[in-house]
Amino acid sequence: MIDSAIPDATGATAAAGVFAGALSGDLSEERIAELSEQQLVDLITACEDAKCRLEAAQATAAVALDTATRTRHREQGVPARRIGEGVAAQIGLARRISPHKASRLLGLATILTREMPATLALMRAGRLSEWRATILARETACLDLEHRRRVDLELAGTGRAAELGDRELEATAKKLAYTLDAHAVVARAARAETERSVTIRPAPDLMSYVTALLPMKQGVAVYAALKAVADTASATGHTGGAGDDRSRGQVMADTLVERVTGRAAGAPARIDLRLVMTDRALLAPDGPGGDAPALVPGYGPVPAEWARTAVTRALTDTLTEAQVFLKRLFTHPLSGQLVAMDSRSRTAPAGLAEFITLRDGGICRNPHCGAPIRHLDHIQRYADGGPTSAANLQGLCERCNQAKEAPGWQARPGPDGSITITTATGHTYRSRPPDPWPTTRPLVNLVLANDYALTA
Repeated sequence: MIDSAIPDATGATAAAGVFAGALSGDLSEERIAELSEQQLVDLITACEDAKCRLEAAQATAAVALDTATRTRHREQGVPARRIGEGVAAQIGLARRISPHKASRLLGLATILTREMPATLALMRAGRLSEWRATILARETACLDLEHRRRVDLELAGTGRAAELGDRELEATAKKLAYTLDAHAVVARAARAETERSVTIRPAPDLMSYVTALLPMKQGVAVYAALKAVADTASATGHTGGAGDDRSRGQVMADTLVERVTGRAAGAPARIDLRLVMTDRALLAPDGPGGDAPALVPGYGPVPAEWARTAVTRALTDTLTEAQVFLKRLFTHPLSGQLVAMDSRSRTAPAGLAEFITLRDGGICRNPHCGAPIRHLDHIQRYADGGPTSAANLQGLCERCNQAKEAPGWQARPGPDGSITITTATGHTYRSRPPDPWPTTRPLVNLVLANDYALTA
């Protein structure tokens, strides 16, 4: 198996040896450095082929696990709506990916196994990656089984799918699908319009991605309008006018904000922002611990200086109605983990729920998930005697909260704030406790409410 993965060239034996070491986890930089350029290319090719084969094996195993779980659930008398529950979450834990991505990959694996055997065979031959198989599955999703298998045979069965680039593969699959069933393609496009949405996710350096999924004509129109404003600003600068020192991208981004919010890009926006930071970082920045980063739940760490600036502006900006509410959060004197919170607030909070959300950073506690918290639930089930306490509560996304209720799943809290998850197959995974704060003094939970500008 290993020798056949290495092209027949001078020195292939050496590359095969390094490849075998890589598979066993014994990857030595020194051994790789001894290879010739030709051997290095051979090794890279062999690794890529092996990844494709292993992804095919993962897909087959995922479908087998799903089938076995569903069979067990039926034998156990599990309600029909809950049959198969927890499979995607278990695959996510095993592959160290989010349950959302695992669910998509399970769906792909099911399609490859039952409807696109040629594509799966090309993966097993080491010639097609999981991502490129996803392209084929996605572009044939609107076709019936007969037409989908025709595309499968024409592109994967002939090996063409392994020779085309990603965009070529997508375009070719689309063209074939339209040729076989134009009505299905048009109907799919109509359904897609109902899925239009806007999402937001964190980006590095205190930025965020706001993504709009729009029908093509609307998306092109939005981009063209923003581009026209940027072109006008650029032309003004080149004709001796006042000009604009912003880049094209900056002008487009600012215009988007202005047209959506109805305010200038730098003007205050009506928001509620939570900041969690140590008292020293807030009040004594020049002293010990004064540079400890703050936390925006659901986003992540932010520099202490940026957080102080945000608070200062909220307190001193007389042009807005900004307000700041303070609550104290208490940490364990040894571990630094959050253990309690003041309940004082202008409005009565759901104290314990708010504390759990802040403690867990606004992010689902399940390993590798990363989705925002949507539910608060017991770690050890309430029905099994689990108390309703901070130590036995966790923040979870909707998918992970449903998965933990699957038959055979259990979870137990640890004394250090960790959670041990046991799946239906007996595998265990550990959700580490939230990062401790670098202080044994109270933290400060600030809520910046109403009009406030978030520029640093």
